[in-house]
Amino acid sequence: MSSQVINIGFVMDPIESIKPYKDSTFAMMLEAQRRGWHIHYIKQSDVYVESGVVGCASQTLELHDNNDHWFTSLQSHNQPMGALDCVMMRKDPPFDMEYIYSTYLLELAEHQGCLVLNKPGSVRSANEKFFTTWFPDYSPETLVTRDRGLIKEFQTKHQHIVVKPLDGMGGSMIFQIRQGDQNQNVILEAVTNNGSTTVMAQRFLPEFKAGDKRILLVDGVPFDYALARIPAEGEARANLAAGATSKGVALTDRDREICAAVAPSLKAMGLTFVGLDVIGDYMTEINVTSPTCIRELDRLYDANIAGLLMDAVEIKLEEKLA
Repeated sequence: MSSQVINIGFVMDPIESIKPYKDSTFAMMLEAQRRGWHIHYIKQSDVYVESGVVGCASQTLELHDNNDHWFTSLQSHNQPMGALDCVMMRKDPPFDMEYIYSTYLLELAEHQGCLVLNKPGSVRSANEKFFTTWFPDYSPETLVTRDRGLIKEFQTKHQHIVVKPLDGMGGSMIFQIRQGDQNQNVILEAVTNNGSTTVMAQRFLPEFKAGDKRILLVDGVPFDYALARIPAEGEARANLAAGATSKGVALTDRDREICAAVAPSLKAMGLTFVGLDVIGDYMTEINVTSPTCIRELDRLYDANIAGLLMDAVEIKLEEKLA
């Protein structure tokens, strides 16, 4: 496959709005260009189905690793998505109904011969927070419910808990509740939308002050280092979007144990590029939509994580042809 020019599409947010110095999708595109592949930029709204065939409007691009001018549009195309060798689904959350409709379209494109990563049906099935419940030995004590009474019982049992919506991102709507917290009722009313929205409660992990680690896996194999996100002073969230700082850390034996436990399921489900969030000895999220932190880890360790991913793409394309 390495001697063949590969046409690779990226379904993503508007490219003019990304921050190229930290954007993982951009790192993937740069690596694909380095290999001489043809890059097709596709917005979520550019994918459609007509008469049973999935098509897309796309633009081929020339990329520049330059924070002031990072792309040049070349040609516009309107083609069956099956004409592309591979499509990377890299649209950021929120994981709303439009996102789900996109997975329907991409799943049909997959049926029509296009390699789609991550596998659309599995992205739809693997809610990034709920998916951790498949691995209870490697996750903190967890409750998923919309019943506020059950959450109160869970809080009484564990004294200090974290409550968050299943569709949140960037630290949005994450609350800590301690024993005796007079705001408990109003927090639960807000986060559950008065008992109409299912949420996740987890035992609070004090180790979060040392960093919420992002571990990247390519086809089940973890990169040897994680990006630890350190909460800002006085902040209860270790999200970069909430002002956290970051540093690189080597994976621990427990980190590798967690990766080994989840890897067979990830591979079986076609979840090729995944980001695990680990606090202390426990996994708190399994990110499958558009995991980030490639560029930060590449800079820290003079690495090429996107190169590992594109190697995996080549192998999967060769397997398709075999």
